[in-house]
Amino acid sequence: MLFFTAMQRHNYSEASQVEHEFVIVQLINGFLRWLLSSIGIAVDQSKDILSAHIVMAFIVTVIIVVLFKAAVKNLSIFPGKVQNAIEMYYKFYRGLVDDMVGHEGRKFIPALATLGTFIAVSNLLGLFPQMGSPTANLNVTVGCAIFVFVYYHYQGVKKHGLWGYIKTFMGPVWWLSWLFLPIEIVSHVSRPLSLSMRLFGNIFGEDLVIIIIASLVPFVAPMPVMALAVFTSLLQAFIFVMLSTIYLAGAMAEEH
Repeated sequence: MLFFTAMQRHNYSEASQVEHEFVIVQLINGFLRWLLSSIGIAVDQSKDILSAHIVMAFIVTVIIVVLFKAAVKNLSIFPGKVQNAIEMYYKFYRGLVDDMVGHEGRKFIPALATLGTFIAVSNLLGLFPQMGSPTANLNVTVGCAIFVFVYYHYQGVKKHGLWGYIKTFMGPVWWLSWLFLPIEIVSHVSRPLSLSMRLFGNIFGEDLVIIIIASLVPFVAPMPVMALAVFTSLLQAFIFVMLSTIYLAGAMAEEH
């Protein structure tokens, strides 16, 4: 446990050093320091106001909003290539929730699609020069996992009522509730940890491997790894969304 904690702190320290190397992060923080100083707010000129993962998460949000706004600007009865791609993207989520939750799960598509799109774009952002993956920072992945945790419990309470939802944790018969309840609690509490650490570990490790290979043999050697990283980035986003959908299906079920 102590070894894991020490390694985590070491990795976080290395990640923090890398964060300061992003030009766009330096520019944004420089502008914010100037802006705050100009209105009379004292700031430490040697420290960043916004961390790199926050800046990158904001960039991902802007990219998603701009692209989807542009894509849905001219919708038509006879869809073009872009509209077809968006409709296929929607049908992917619709098929996922229909298979796992049922037709009532379609109301979850906006939340799941937003989450999946954010994670996918975040994962891919680190493959571009002078950019970093927000999901390579544990704060971002924990935030996504906590959102899923709160969201599916809220939907479970909304459907069954508070006491009815609690009863679904107690097993099929009341006299086994002493056994099922602690197991269910441990299972649910471990879900945010599993979601966040899996995504963080894969993306952080992926980015680290690319950086190491690029530093040893630039330009050519990283290309196959980056091609594989595109696949794994999308795969990790899919796994996160699929598990979130499974948790929603469990929360909506009468017994689990």
